[in-house]
Amino acid sequence: MTSPDKEKALRSHALEILTAGIDAVRPDEAVERAMHLDAQTLVVGDARYDLDAYDRVIVVGFGKASASMAKAVEEILDGFELKGLVVVKYGHLADLEKIRIVEAAHPTPDESGHAGAKEIAALLADAGETDLVLCLISGGGSALMPLPAAGISLADKKRTTDLLLECGARIVEINAVRKHISGIKGGQLARLAHPATVVSLMLSDVVGDPLDAIASGPTVPDPTTFAECIEIIDRYGIRDRCPKTVLDHLENGASGRIDETPKPGDPVFSGTRNLVIGSNAVAVKAAEKTARSLGYNTIVLSTLIEGETRDVAGVHTAIAREVIASGRPIKTPACLISGGETTVTIKGNGTGGRNQEFALAAAVDIAGIAGIVVLSAGTDGTDGPTDAAGALADGRTVARGQDAGLDAMAHLQGNDAYPFFDRLGDLIKTGPTNTNVMDLRVILVA
Repeated sequence: MTSPDKEKALRSHALEILTAGIDAVRPDEAVERAMHLDAQTLVVGDARYDLDAYDRVIVVGFGKASASMAKAVEEILDGFELKGLVVVKYGHLADLEKIRIVEAAHPTPDESGHAGAKEIAALLADAGETDLVLCLISGGGSALMPLPAAGISLADKKRTTDLLLECGARIVEINAVRKHISGIKGGQLARLAHPATVVSLMLSDVVGDPLDAIASGPTVPDPTTFAECIEIIDRYGIRDRCPKTVLDHLENGASGRIDETPKPGDPVFSGTRNLVIGSNAVAVKAAEKTARSLGYNTIVLSTLIEGETRDVAGVHTAIAREVIASGRPIKTPACLISGGETTVTIKGNGTGGRNQEFALAAAVDIAGIAGIVVLSAGTDGTDGPTDAAGALADGRTVARGQDAGLDAMAHLQGNDAYPFFDRLGDLIKTGPTNTNVMDLRVILVA
């Protein structure tokens, strides 16, 4: 039987491993690794930009990490004149001197984000071939930069986003629709800025880091089509609830009456460079290194995890039980790590997020089994519409809930993990981390 002190140590280690993963993808450090100044030349990756050749340096950004990214840009280009703005989630701030910050809502867009998007569009529409545009993109950027296409209201765009989130659509599917009901996503920001030189630095929050899916790919050719968006709407059975303006726009696009988003080979991308500077894989690698330093036999299950949260939790706990039963795939003390982003099909009216739901589903699976601790958390510090990043669970979580008058299964069925873990003191609250590379899951087996 594992002692409470041992499980307390496991919990402490799990949090330490999470912290290491988040620290590895701090936005300011990621920008500094990717970009530096060599006299009057800005070096970004393997590309060089002579700043004497440009009249202006314009900085725009959108996403939970964009303020911290902008702070690093200001420090690197200290002494140069900069102008621009970034749109961030409420509270995800940094101390900027030259670049303005607009706070807005996520995951459901609001009027503040709409105003910020319109300002960015106007700024870029004024850019010319002697301007250098630095575009700072991170997770959450799609919702934080809502610029509905002509004829679609922000309310209708919000309704469509809510429907897709509620039905459990994958992030790439949600982004495909967002691109086609937007005036700025899906390569359309590059179209606005052309013929300026555009350099986009990206922190990826999408499984596999496809450039066109990160914040809905505003500076990247869009391979998706209007016809595919209609298929997504029908696949999830939400056509009868989707706003008519959105359906009309998608159908007009599919029939060729509205121009498609810019595709690969379009000349608007001739002066555009996109570079991923941080990802879930980087965070997972750092978490793995820390777990090994703490003495755990460690295996990374995958950084590409998707699927229904409860199902994914069941697979993870099954592997943990296998470690105890047979020593496969690794022997104890063991650390299983995975990354990616799951989805929750909402059936209840509770409060929580995919990481809290993962931890609660895992708690039910391992109830009564000693020596397993499960952690699931969002690297951005926010899990769903809550102030928690995620939660911790172990074999005693369900019993502790019962002692407190809580029914774990009822809370799970009602998508109500937050109050359950809040009562037990097992929520993980990091506050805004100002980064976002999806989720980290850590399972420790004593």
